[in-house]
Amino acid sequence: MNIKRLIILTLSIIGIGGVCFFYFTFNPTEHSFFLSCPLRYATGLECPGCGSQRAIHQLLHGNIREAFGLNPFLLLSLPLIVYSLGLKVYNYLFNDTRRFMLFYHKWFIYGYFGLAILFAIARNIDVYPFTILSSGN
Repeated sequence: MNIKRLIILTLSIIGIGGVCFFYFTFNPTEHSFFLSCPLRYATGLECPGCGSQRAIHQLLHGNIREAFGLNPFLLLSLPLIVYSLGLKVYNYLFNDTRRFMLFYHKWFIYGYFGLAILFAIARNIDVYPFTILSSGN
């Protein structure tokens, strides 16, 4: 591994660690410097990402149930996100081209974004049981 790759890896770890420390330390419900959702602000509707900042804060504190209640789509997507980022880092460090072929199938991409759209629609229906999906804003 050359020095450039080591520096980039170190800076990436520091950056990710800094973001995690920031979300661990500051609760988005108590501080106004966190960005709010522009869709929610403009329309009053929740997007698939609404509640993610609060969910990450809760997750970093070990409150999985609360995090799931704020944004279940994020929590269910985290294993895919972590795996794909880990694969990217591995490929970068070892100059490899390993791929998780699921990410390259059209049906997976369309299906994932279709689920995101269905989740966004369902969490905005103001009838039980769909109200459970709301982030509680």
